[in-house]
Amino acid sequence: MAYGLFEGGTAHPPLSSRKRSSSTKIVISGGFGAGKTTFVGAVSEIMPLRTEALVTNASAGVDGLEATPNKSTTTVAMDFGRITLAEDLVLYLFGTPGQRRFWFMWDDLVRGAIGAVILVDVRRLQDSFAAVDFFEARKLPFIIAVNEFDGGARHPAAAIRQALALSDTIPIVTVDARDRNSARDALIAVTEYALAALPS
Repeated sequence: MAYGLFEGGTAHPPLSSRKRSSSTKIVISGGFGAGKTTFVGAVSEIMPLRTEALVTNASAGVDGLEATPNKSTTTVAMDFGRITLAEDLVLYLFGTPGQRRFWFMWDDLVRGAIGAVILVDVRRLQDSFAAVDFFEARKLPFIIAVNEFDGGARHPAAAIRQALALSDTIPIVTVDARDRNSARDALIAVTEYALAALPS
């Protein structure tokens, strides 16, 4: 018999005929309300793990809620999802919390990652500086993904690069964090960039 039967009567090919697959870790980062949870939820092929809590009055003056008045929840630990980019490549996604008081978790979340996507809201570009500094200091490859919110201003990549003081080698892409294909394209971009940055 070419295929072994396992419990439940389901046929599986022998281990020797299965293609070896590899998995890797990508971090989704950015400022408060930049769209990290939405991004992970849109692209994940599994039900994403979310650690959200309600935004309360205690956040006033701390989390910068002025630009996101309709935001009712916030990530307090991480978001987690998974996407299969190819038959032999699976990405595990870890979304960082955006508020300053939770930044102590970032070092644990990025351990073992090959790269990061920094989501940027051009209405609050200053909220991206900390993430850029964090990944530059740790020499972890990252790309900038400008989340194009409805009604938001559009700026050329060169202007964003200058505002964030980025080197010419760091990719800048646009993304709709609600759209699976758009988020997937950003993940492909950071994966290719990270792989190209690996020592030969």
